[in-house]
Order: sequence, then C-alpha cells, then structure tokens
Amino acid sequence: MPLYRSVDIAPGTRLLIWKITESLDELAEGVQLKEVCVLKMGRMRSEQHQKGFLGVRQLMKVAGYTDLELYYGPDGKPHLKDGTHISITHSYSFSAIIIGSCNTGIDMELQREKVITIADKFIGDEFAYLDPLHMEEYMKKLIVIWCVKEAVYKMVSRKGLSFKQHINVYNFEMAAGRGMVGVSYKEINEAFPFHFEELDGFTLAWCLDNNLHG
Repeated sequence: MPLYRSVDIAPGTRLLIWKITESLDELAEGVQLKEVCVLKMGRMRSEQHQKGFLGVRQLMKVAGYTDLELYYGPDGKPHLKDGTHISITHSYSFSAIIIGSCNTGIDMELQREKVITIADKFIGDEFAYLDPLHMEEYMKKLIVIWCVKEAVYKMVSRKGLSFKQHINVYNFEMAAGRGMVGVSYKEINEAFPFHFEELDGFTLAWCLDNNLHG
C-alpha cells in the first residue's frame, strides 16, 4: 500500500510510517540504492528484512531524500548529508522513520509474550511499578519500555550505554500514550519525553530532543 501515515510530531519534524503489503519488486520500484546497500540487501537472509529495508527507502523518497544521501556514523547512527536528523526502524509488516530538525530515536516492535522471558535483561527500576498479575497490561508495558529504551539508545548514541543500568522509563499509563525517560550516563543526566502508540499488534515509540546533538 502507499504511505500509511505522515504526521508532524515537532516543529520541522515528521513521523512517516509505511505498511508493507507490496511484493519485493514493487517496493524496489523507483528506489535507487548505493552499491554498498545493494550488497547489504543481498546478504539479508529473509525477504521480510529486505522489504523492511526498502520500506525505509520508500519513506525517505516521500520525504524528498534518496539512499545516496544517507550514511552511517562510526557508532552506526544514520545521518543525512544535509544535516537533517533521521531515525529508522522496521519490524515485519511496518517500516517507519522520523526525519527533520530534531535529534530523534524511533523503534517499533511486534507485541509478543516473548518479551516477558527476557524482561530482566533490560528492566531495572521499572519492576517497581509493573504488575505481572495483570498479564496483558504487563506484557504491553514491557514492550513499550523496550521500544522506548531502543529509541533513546538510538537518539543518544553513546558506546557502552546500558538499557538496564543507564536508562530508566518512569511510571506511565498506557492510555496516556506518553511519558518520561531518564538517562544517566557519562555527561548525560537528564529526562526526555517519549510517545508511543499501538497499531495492528505492534508498538511504536519515539523520543525527540532539540538540544542533544551527539
């Protein structure tokens, strides 16, 4: 299908989502890839991953950019040559980007009970407000926390940053669709707002910061 959603989430900054229903050939139409990305796609083990990769490039096309303008820093963080900020995610049938003047982080995950079995790998102080007796909400909150920590990790982009030790998602309500997340690592000791939503069995979360440019 064409673009699933485009919404301004901050001045000069847009969230773009693509729901992947096309074939691989259809997704590749009109997409120009750098040679290194052609090789990268060829090494991907699943067609699903290839589709997510191309979905991101289709979104960049919507925003007026091509793969030729995208590069990755030594830390793996994506950048655009003109200095515009970009963050990227794809999961199964969705690709999404945030692009614009704000330093950003975005993540999207399929809602799966597997997150319960790995919670102690990325959850620390958050266990104080989580209630495993209400299993559905417990699972959904775990996925929000995972997505938020992934998004913050992408935004802050610091080597050695630990989900469990350095990033704390403060108590939030699912109905609110927003909250605050604290980062305490090296020179960073501050809280950032996050937003999240659920769509078609997935959770999408993003963080924005106008002042952090690392």
